Amino acid sequence: MSEARKTAAYGGVAVALLLTAVATAPERVTPDAFLDQGETFFPDFADPNAATTLEVIDFDEETATARPFQVMFRDGRWTIPSHHDYPADGEDRLARTAAGLIGTVRDDVRSDNVADHEELGVIDPLDETVSTLTGRGQRITLRDAGGNVLADMIVGHAVEGRDNLRFVRLPDQNRVYVSRMDLDLSTRFADWIEPDLLEVTRDEVRQLTVRDYSIDERTGILDNRDTLILDRGDDPNAWSANRMAAGEEVDSTAMSNLLGAIDTLSIVGVRPKPEGLSDSLTRLDAGLSITQADLLSLRSRGYFFTGGGELVSNEGELEVRTDDGVVYVLRFGEVLFGDGEAVSAGTEASDDADSGPGENRYLFLTASFDDAGLPPAPQRPSNTEFMDKDEADWSDEDRSNKELQDAWDAWEVDVEAGRQRAEALNGRFADWYYVISSDSYERIRLTRSDLVQPEES
Repeated sequence: MSEARKTAAYGGVAVALLLTAVATAPERVTPDAFLDQGETFFPDFADPNAATTLEVIDFDEETATARPFQVMFRDGRWTIPSHHDYPADGEDRLARTAAGLIGTVRDDVRSDNVADHEELGVIDPLDETVSTLTGRGQRITLRDAGGNVLADMIVGHAVEGRDNLRFVRLPDQNRVYVSRMDLDLSTRFADWIEPDLLEVTRDEVRQLTVRDYSIDERTGILDNRDTLILDRGDDPNAWSANRMAAGEEVDSTAMSNLLGAIDTLSIVGVRPKPEGLSDSLTRLDAGLSITQADLLSLRSRGYFFTGGGELVSNEGELEVRTDDGVVYVLRFGEVLFGDGEAVSAGTEASDDADSGPGENRYLFLTASFDDAGLPPAPQRPSNTEFMDKDEADWSDEDRSNKELQDAWDAWEVDVEAGRQRAEALNGRFADWYYVISSDSYERIRLTRSDLVQPEES
């Protein structure tokens, strides 16, 4: 072959390789693509308080399903629709998320090529036309009270080696941006609710009553094994128990751990009670009105009525009395297996499971008011004539009556505050069966042998 022919052949191969490289190379971002660099994603969205609905959709690769989580403001309160409209502590968190989206800008352009979406993790978790299970991002949507979309984006993988930088795509565009993001995007139920279930501190607790019993579910007959009553003395660390034998004392470490467990008690899930049962429980002083459906709902979670009409549970109960007269009753019910949303929100299958990877426990919680533990009512003044006089004209008797009246007024304020607190708590508890973890159950469900020990010599 002549040199000319060789040169032509090599030239042809080079051209072919160049054409192949051009055809197979990732789509190049043209200079025009950088025209929106530095701009915000949602220029018309300026007021974070306008957002009343947040929806975050994750994708579960194991089950190949999208997992939506939503927080919504409606009927005057924040709720979590996926969890039976349980009240959400959502306003501040939602406002922070909204403010974060308002401030998110298009820092850089990464790609216009659809083929790059999987690698960058920005495939729409709701896209059923894509077969791949990997590379799906987290879709975040904010809406206002009228249902109008304020912001909607897909957040992908973090940019390797760059703090707070993520790949981001708008659902109706192919282009992928790099953006600096500092958003609190938790979809965990526990992160969106009031974490302090009882709203009580360990220092407020003045008496605990541990009722250790079992119930014959067929006859409703109660077998009381033991009732342990623990009272706090003037020293908050000095506790005594009923029926202690000579040489016994309350274990201070075990008692401290129990009070700590009460103080920090949190829930991992909720289930709504039947509406009629919830209404009855908000009016405990009016008596309970229980239907057959209510009874079935209670029994399925481990709660029963004795022949005398007392509500009991199949795992005993704990009564907590506070300094302001609030009385909590924690009734421990059936085991609930599972984890994740199967526990936090539940399904028919998960709630009926008799085995599984995790072990949790139903909790039936009520609050009431009892002024028996409060200081006795002070003496009222013999008359209140001082109220109609100038202070300069008060007699010694008037001044004495004024002191008595002040003491009486202060006592009434304390009583009313305790009563209102109990009513508010019971109103919050009445709608729900709670679910607590097995760890929380084990820390709170103690017996005499756990709390009373021989005195140290």
